[in-house]
Amino acid sequence: MSKLIYTMGVDVGGSYVKAVLMQYDNETGNHKLIDKQTEKIRKRNPKDVVVDAVDIILDRNKLNYDKDISYLASTGEGEMVIKKTGHFYSMTSHARGGIYFAPQAKTIVDMGGLYVRAIKVDGRGKVIDYKMTGQCASGSGQFIENISRYLGLAIEEVGEISLKADNPEVPSGICAVLAETDVINLVSKGLSTPNIVKGINISIAQRVVKLLSSLKAESPIALVGGMGMNAGMIQAIEELSSESKKNKLVFVSHPDAIYSGAIGAALWGGYRYYKLKLKKPELLSV
Repeated sequence: MSKLIYTMGVDVGGSYVKAVLMQYDNETGNHKLIDKQTEKIRKRNPKDVVVDAVDIILDRNKLNYDKDISYLASTGEGEMVIKKTGHFYSMTSHARGGIYFAPQAKTIVDMGGLYVRAIKVDGRGKVIDYKMTGQCASGSGQFIENISRYLGLAIEEVGEISLKADNPEVPSGICAVLAETDVINLVSKGLSTPNIVKGINISIAQRVVKLLSSLKAESPIALVGGMGMNAGMIQAIEELSSESKKNKLVFVSHPDAIYSGAIGAALWGGYRYYKLKLKKPELLSV
């Protein structure tokens, strides 16, 4: 049962498909990220985008899906992944991916395109408790993407530009429509782009800190998902959290934070592969 296997994870979101190739080591637990691929969906059929992302990784590593991949796991919009072995709930996948990035983490914050979730986990990445934002888009990565487009920024630029702010103004609108109107007004007033972006980051960070307080979160806290790579967002969360006199929290992030769901799915896929192999070894190749 100590054989190394390849597993894949595919996380289908509203705007991006994230796919990873993992080397799963059942004996030592020293799993390794081998390759990764992000594809923007744009106006394409998400099912086709998934196929492209998987094929790119397989071709790049000279692997055959049927012969070399022991388990392909989907998460997110799993129905878009036709050729899969199994599916894992998004929160479960991001929790496990967060532990892969930060093994000592006690809380994972999944900051995705549609909502934010604060998740308490054990050492294996199993979900113990969680809190999440509502459906309002102004607390999500999709909102930042929409605003960055309005400001003429690439989503990759937002984090660094936010760090240049010297007098940010936080949008007062609670829902996405009102918040976007606020941003338009701020542009009309001549507020600088860094200060607008930092204000948006602060508005979302306020929701994150509120979630963590409600969950009674413990450190270290791993920030994952697309916004987990936004340096300005991380700064805003750390600044707001440091204002609390009761609970000083420690945050960790990772350059590959956007792949947390795909990585978690791939790792749970490896775990399920060996559990199934123990129960019905005739169903799986040695």
